Amino acid sequence: MPEKDKVIRDTDEESIRLARTLLRTARYGALASLDPGTGAPFASRVAVATEVAGDPIILVSQLSEHTGAILADPRCSLLVGEPGSGDPLAYARVTLACQAERLERGTPGNDMASRRYLNRHPKARLYAGFGDFSFFRLRIGKASLNGGFGKAYRLDRDDIVLKGPAVAAIAAGEQSALDHMNADHAAALDFYARQFAGAADTGWHVVAIDPEGMELQRSDTTRRVYFPAQVGDPFELRKILVGMAATRDRSQ
Repeated sequence: MPEKDKVIRDTDEESIRLARTLLRTARYGALASLDPGTGAPFASRVAVATEVAGDPIILVSQLSEHTGAILADPRCSLLVGEPGSGDPLAYARVTLACQAERLERGTPGNDMASRRYLNRHPKARLYAGFGDFSFFRLRIGKASLNGGFGKAYRLDRDDIVLKGPAVAAIAAGEQSALDHMNADHAAALDFYARQFAGAADTGWHVVAIDPEGMELQRSDTTRRVYFPAQVGDPFELRKILVGMAATRDRSQ
């Protein structure tokens, strides 16, 4: 085995879930692109959301240097993972090697990206409609996960991005589920955050749902809640959520 490969651990379910969680809960990340004039790496901070399948979404202005860079050369990478107190290198992060794809206004892909991005970043409604702003999908190719000291993994697209008919089925019913849960089931959302994501506060609302789980948000904090089993359509989603909420009643 080559010396450099000895530090790379075998990819397992734990590392895959960690990488997916880091991406799904990220609100911001570092986007690295290639300067079209020099070819040199150029990094900038961007706000991030994800498609239902898992590819990252960004909203950027034509006036930004990184927008010109990814239009000239779509190769880019995105680093996500929030540090806490103490040594920032002790916290997990994942770097995603991507191809940037501009989403054209009026297309289903752009409409979906806009909806999910603005659910995550509602203040962006102030400028998302400006003519110089565009949504981009960052199509993941491979990834490098650093789960902390001595915990390095290599992942590919299939480890992070979901596939199958459940993705489209959940996407089609997602917004109505979000609206219903946020309007009528605030107590259940606080319970999900506390019971399944270790959150202590109240006032959570759900901003995204996919076949594996959902993201709950409170102010600038996002928590990922995984479902007990993957759901295939909105009917199964409702059954799963009802079952999760029922554990609250049994525990009281």
